Formats: sequence, structure tokens, C-alpha cells
Amino acid sequence: MKRAIMLMFDSLNRHMLPPYDPQTWVQAPNFARLARRATRFEKFYAGSLPCIPARRELHTGRYNFLHRSWGPLEPFDESMPQILRDAGVHSHLVSDHPHYWEDGGATYHTRYTTWDFHRGQEGDPWKAVVQSGPRGAGGHERARVQDRINRTSMPTEVEHVQTRTVDAGLEFLETNHAADEWLLQLELFDPHEPFFTHQQYKDLYPADHDGSASPEAGTDWPDYRKVTESPDQLEHVRREYAALVSMCDRSLGRVLDAMDEYHLWEDTMLIVNTDHGFLLGEHGWWAKTVMPWFEELVHLPFFLWDPRSPEGAQDTTAVAQTIDIAPTLLRYFGMTPPESMQGKDLGLTSAAGDTGAVAGTLAEREGGLFGIHGGHVNVTDGRYVYMRSAATPSNAPLEQFTLMPTHMRERFPVSELAAWEPAEPFSFTQGLRTMRMETPTRWMNPWPHGTLLFDVERDPQQREPLLDDEVELRMLDLLVRLMRENDAPASQFARLGLPVEGPVGVEHLMAGRDAERAAATAQPMPDLAGHPARADLDRPVGELLGEPRTRDTLAAHAPDLAQTELLTVSPGTTLIDLAASGALPAAALTAIADDLAAMATQP
Repeated sequence: MKRAIMLMFDSLNRHMLPPYDPQTWVQAPNFARLARRATRFEKFYAGSLPCIPARRELHTGRYNFLHRSWGPLEPFDESMPQILRDAGVHSHLVSDHPHYWEDGGATYHTRYTTWDFHRGQEGDPWKAVVQSGPRGAGGHERARVQDRINRTSMPTEVEHVQTRTVDAGLEFLETNHAADEWLLQLELFDPHEPFFTHQQYKDLYPADHDGSASPEAGTDWPDYRKVTESPDQLEHVRREYAALVSMCDRSLGRVLDAMDEYHLWEDTMLIVNTDHGFLLGEHGWWAKTVMPWFEELVHLPFFLWDPRSPEGAQDTTAVAQTIDIAPTLLRYFGMTPPESMQGKDLGLTSAAGDTGAVAGTLAEREGGLFGIHGGHVNVTDGRYVYMRSAATPSNAPLEQFTLMPTHMRERFPVSELAAWEPAEPFSFTQGLRTMRMETPTRWMNPWPHGTLLFDVERDPQQREPLLDDEVELRMLDLLVRLMRENDAPASQFARLGLPVEGPVGVEHLMAGRDAERAAATAQPMPDLAGHPARADLDRPVGELLGEPRTRDTLAAHAPDLAQTELLTVSPGTTLIDLAASGALPAAALTAIADDLAAMATQP
């Protein structure tokens, strides 16, 4: 018999789990229980980011972030669950992940034989309360209002959407544990923000000082930006996240109990994984996407129990990625992955750990790519991480290649589609020509952060960027070769200042050139809460630029801001917002504040 279970989490931090850090303060005994039986991957990395691009990799076994942003499966994509379904293997999805039911994710669940969805995560438009929020509120504010409404329908842990989702997965196992040829993908949105748990999990992490655990002292839904909160508030949010991880650990324990009860260890593959991590103040940032993709975000926990290697618990240091999951499952069920899949079979076939099939299939892998469309293009060889920034502040040219023109929660606007042109087929589009269109750089631009190089063996927390031309050139050569193997569009090479063909040389190195700018952007937010000019810092930038007095000050410390039309900045954006996003260096913000305060005292 052959069966498989994939228990997938979202935003699960590797460095907070006991199997990866025995000294962690997070209580997660079932992850330790899992690690005693399954293979623990030491160097498992993300690929295409964030949520839905990672799931497209899960289906297709290949990177996608170089060709388009967040979006559905394309008509030419070869989907692992559908390949299984069409071959007679019952693929079943149980999930509470709300992005599957939005414009940018609506083609994934229908690739499975059957699927079961549970409502209530994040801002899922689930429970209807008319006029529950301010009219005209933006999407993020609407989501927060909706989340507060949804929580009223989950007063106990039994009614929590995570619990209901795991219940449904266990129901599948109870019904089908004696059947052959099935895949259960039990996919949990947690511990993605907001970090909603009930009191018994919060009690595991009591505050160590008065007041910091009260709602007024923090939130369980931090914004995607630099940390501007007080140390007490930061610690509050970290405890909220830890509480949710402990709830996820309990859910993992329920699945492990079912594996024991139904004797599934004998013939059932178990994968426990996540799509990416979540920053909780590390590097001075919250969340993901708007900053470089640091180790906390892309170096992932991954566990594999493979009945083909019943010895188990053979930890491996082979570099592996999300693109490897689809071919692993296909080969496990006796199928040959399509040529479009770039991943490898992760399954161990001997008790020799790295001398088994993992080493045999992954030893040839020199490294892996990871990134988000329009952000840094990154590469790792397991020791070094190289983050290639845009060559110019415009982050251009940036293009989309798609036959499914939808963004995360909306269709491509007419303005974005108006000038599309047919592109030549890529190696993976099965002869189809896609739409090609330029896409604007909005709130995410790698230019301020610069090109970065890290030795993550010696500096795992990435506190000291390297300036080593020899290492950078070697990693740059690896990056370019992997981009070419992925049939990356010419516009990506141009955006990064790299040649489409031919060798790379010292003239292409950028880490040294960008070092000063990168260091400035990496500075944490200054504490300007009581600054005399705070009111001006909270005014819309457009207003400040409209007044000669303040415009001159901005021009002196942020000339790019004063000389550029704010086409991609929302009308209410403030200087604080720009600095928190990394678009304005902290030192420049402080200098502007000091000059504005000095001007206010002049007659």
C-alpha cells in the first residue's frame, strides 16, 4: 500500500522549534516527537515567495517568481495533485487557507480529487455584519474589521478554524486509513498572522512585567514594516506568535496520534513543512516581503518520514527546496515527474543518511534560487547567501508573463493590460505564448537594501554582510547559471545588471558599491515619539512637498523623494511610513525631523 500525508503550516519559524534549537523558549513537544522518527532537513530553503507562489511550486516543482507575481496556476502548469488524480491516486485537500479562494489563488483546489475548506482565518469575508467598519476603508483595515467579526464565531478552541480544519483531516484518515493510493494535504494557515489563540495557549507564555500582555500593550497582527513599537509591545507580539505555534504543535500531535492509531508509519509517507517564516523583530523588521529575504524567512523546517527508508531519523545537510516536494510525491507513487519539474526526489532509500537517495539526487545541486517577483533574486549554496538587488533605483525593467492576469485579490486593471504584447514561448509553457506586460514597482523595491552577501555558517543571524569579491563572483556565477536554467526572461537580467549570455566578471559585482546604502537602510527606526517635529512626520508627504519651507528640508536630506513624482505612493503616506518601509533611511528621517524642529523655533 502507498499513502501520503502532507501537514503544511504557513509562516512557521524554523529557529523557534525544539528540533532546530534545543534552547528555544517555545513549547512544541510534538515537533521534538516528530524529529525522533522522521528525517530532519538542515538546509531546506524556500523558492518562490510568499504564500501562493510557494504553492504554485508545490504543484509544479519549479520556480515561478522570475516570470510573474502572485497568481493562479497557469494553463500550461503541470500540477502534481492533478497528475496523481488522473493516475487514480485520490488527492484530497483540507485547508483553512483563505488565499485559495481569492482571484490570485482560485485554480489550485480544483486540481485535487476532492477538497474541504474551512472559514474564518485572517480577513476571510465569512461572517456578515453590515456597516461594521468605516466607509471607504482600505483593504487592510477592512480585513482587520472582518477578523474581529470572525473571532466572535470562534469563542472556544473547539470552534477555532485551525481545530475544525484538523478535525476534517482526521475524519479523512478515520474514513480512509484502510484504503490504498491516496494523498491527504492537510494545510493550516496558522501560525500566519493574526496570531489568534485562546487563553490556554496564552497562559503558556505569561508576561514577565506588568501590563505587557494586555491588548493595549500590543497586537497579534503586526504590519509589514520596521519595528516602531516599544520593547514591551514587541515581546507581547512574540508571545502571541509562540502561543499560536504551541497550538500548531498540538495539531501536529493529533496527526501523529492518528499515524500511531492506524499503523500508518508502515506504508504512509509523512511530510511536515511550511512555505516561509515570519520576522518578529529580527533585523528590526516585522513580517516579510518588504525587506530582504533573511534566513528567518527562507531557511525552513522540513521533516520527512518515507516508508522507503523505514530506519528514519537520518538528518541530512543536503540543500533542498519546496520545488522538490512535487517530484518526491510523484516518484513515491511510482510516477515519473514531467520534464518541466526542476525538483529532486527527497526520499531516503537507505539508513545511511546523506549517502542515501537524498545525497544521490541532490549532490549535483550546487545551490538554489529564492525570491519574490520584483525583489532581490537570491541564491544559496548552503553556506553563502547572495542577495542580488536591482541595478538602478527604478527597479526596471520588470515584466509579468502570464495567461491568467489576476493579482492577489483583484484582476489586472485595464491600465496594466492595455499595452500587453505576446511573448515568445518559454521552455515550460508547452509551446504557448504568454502575455507580456510591464509592471510598476510599488511598495517593494530591493534597491534601498542593496546587494548583500552573507556567510550563514559563520554568521547565521546575518548581522555582518561580507565584502569578498572572490566569493561574490562565485555566487554571482551560480545565480546567473540557475537563472538561465530556469529560462528567466531577459528583463530580469537587465533589472539586475547582468548579462543574458556570456560570463560574469568583476564589472558585475555590486555588494561593495551598495554597502553604504545597504547599511543606511538597515538601521532601525529611531524613537521620535516625543520629537518636537513629530506632527510633521505624521503628515502626508504630498503636503510637505507642497510647502516651500518643508519641501526644501526634504530636498536636502532625501533628494530622490523631492525630485520624483509620488506615483506609486498612496496619498496618506507619511515620512514615518516611508522610513518604516525602508524607502527612507533612518538617519535621513532624524535629520529631517531635527531641521523641521529648528525651523519651527525661528522667528
